Amino acid sequence: MEIFERLESNVRGYCRSFPTVFATATGATLTDESGQDYIDFFAGAGSLNYGHNHPLLKGALLEYLTADGVVHALDMYTVAKRRFLESFEQLILQPRSLEYRVMFPGPTGTNAVESALKIARKVTGRQNVISFTNGFHGMTLGALALTGNGGKRAGAGVPLTNVTHMPFCDYFDTETSTITILEQYLHDNSSGLDLPAAFIIETVQAEGGVNIGSRAWLQELSLLAKRFGILLIVDDIQVGCGRTGPFFSFEPFEMQPDIVCLSKSLSGYGLPMALTLMKPEYDVFQPGEHNGTFRGHNAAFVTAEAALQAFWKTSELTETVNRNARLIRDTLLDLASGCDAQVRGRGLIQGIQFADAQLAGRISRAAFERGLLIETSGPSDEVLKTLPPLNISEQELQAGLEILSDSCQSIMNQPALV
Repeated sequence: MEIFERLESNVRGYCRSFPTVFATATGATLTDESGQDYIDFFAGAGSLNYGHNHPLLKGALLEYLTADGVVHALDMYTVAKRRFLESFEQLILQPRSLEYRVMFPGPTGTNAVESALKIARKVTGRQNVISFTNGFHGMTLGALALTGNGGKRAGAGVPLTNVTHMPFCDYFDTETSTITILEQYLHDNSSGLDLPAAFIIETVQAEGGVNIGSRAWLQELSLLAKRFGILLIVDDIQVGCGRTGPFFSFEPFEMQPDIVCLSKSLSGYGLPMALTLMKPEYDVFQPGEHNGTFRGHNAAFVTAEAALQAFWKTSELTETVNRNARLIRDTLLDLASGCDAQVRGRGLIQGIQFADAQLAGRISRAAFERGLLIETSGPSDEVLKTLPPLNISEQELQAGLEILSDSCQSIMNQPALV
């Protein structure tokens, strides 16, 4: 690993948590160059919902490339783009009675967030946007301004402006209504809060510690947005594409956001791809007003269309997620019962928060030594977060959970770090 340490920037992060050189990957398993297998409860930070190198997706991509299909086309029309849009409309939008225009803003999640902010500000003529404590929305300056994490914000080097951070669901405790607080700020002309262009939320705050927006909280926020003429943006970049069960994380809550941001597992193969969905009346950009060289990544269109066809014609994947979610939750509850910890999450993004913030990182390292990749999240990395592929086999899931349990027990039995 000498070349990495000598030449690669100090900014590298995940390789410090998982210090080996990976060579191959299939399904829910990564293999390093020494032949050691690792069960993947990380899934590319949620970018590999269907696992590594799924044969149907790989086959579609290889067939397209072998036939000299167009790979780069900016935003020109291509066969690959048409097929993706047709499948997305038929399998995702129409069954959910959603009427959205589809924008390809650039290849990453932060591109989707930046374009959503620009749309909301252009539509309303207002600058301020309300985001929520512990939210994470990206690393470019507009998205970073929305992000709560102080360590990430410190890297900007410039003031992060035109955003007001308000308390997320249960930020104080389960008894305090943060919607009531927000509503009072909006009603009071002397609160100092400028009427925002938009609210932006994650229904599950993944990087922020697997914090859950309750049904009541999300519905009340949606109604509040309508009452004040504020656009509602849902950032579904990490918890969309089936991570919580349904394709969109907001589906169970009878919400229809004005704008939706998608990326990560959208391509299904780890290829960069992002969408910004907006209601037709908010499709206000002039041609070329927001653009980017790699917003037409046709290889990603191919694998995304293949993923939609393979996994979203029926409810089978959602049912699998719900079934496996119960297995994970039972394991985490068992682990939490033996220490000062709380379990939370939806679908196949679940976490266990330890009162001792050091425990999550120590357990993650112990799990890696035993052949399991699992990351931490939260303001102090105090939450151990499970993100396995959605289609992981029950055998692999159980094996990973056994490693997690063994790792947890081994750390709990060690003396506390001073």
